[in-house]
Amino acid sequence: MNIILLGPPGAGKGTQARRLEEARGLVQLSTGDMLREARASGTEMGKRVAEVMDRGELVTDEIVIGLIREKLEGAEAPGFIFDGFPRTLAQADALDALMRETGARLDAVIEMEVDDEALVRRITGRATCAGCGEVYNDETKPIPADGKCAKCGGTEFKRREDDNEESLRQRLMEYYKKTSPLIGYYYAKGALFRVDGLQEIDAVAAEIDAVLDGKGAPASSGA
Repeated sequence: MNIILLGPPGAGKGTQARRLEEARGLVQLSTGDMLREARASGTEMGKRVAEVMDRGELVTDEIVIGLIREKLEGAEAPGFIFDGFPRTLAQADALDALMRETGARLDAVIEMEVDDEALVRRITGRATCAGCGEVYNDETKPIPADGKCAKCGGTEFKRREDDNEESLRQRLMEYYKKTSPLIGYYYAKGALFRVDGLQEIDAVAAEIDAVLDGKGAPASSGA
């Protein structure tokens, strides 16, 4: 089973991806993680990645697709969660072609819908455990009163410098300009499903499970 999680920054894609890894054994394919892994691998592809990064240039779509190809062809996991890729229509076309070549199938594209104003309130109150990455929020999931992470017991929490209203609105605009066209792309393919990303984490997870278990209905419109 291979899925794509779509949604603006802070929609909760990372949180839901971790839950899917634990519950279903799927592997999260994060572009950043793949690039770091490749750079450290010493392979020919890894050397290409290192050269590009050392020059301070952006890694090309060709290289990213090459890294994904390696994952798909050497797959031992029951499937993958694509996180942060594709971001553009060109990347979506390239991923579609790669899946055809490798015999892989894209089972669902899940759009985590959010309201911008509610998202701003959510993100500006976000904190992450430095030990395990568990995400907390001042309003919806505050750090436990004893100051310890409920998951790993850690006591150090981080807040991103760019988790402020001005920066977040800029990131949202970039998402809408570059990535939101993918919603129409996957709707046209009949692969798009929508969940309410502003619900409690467990409720969002339940909606995603319903989609993956064949109980969810595809999106009824591309709007």
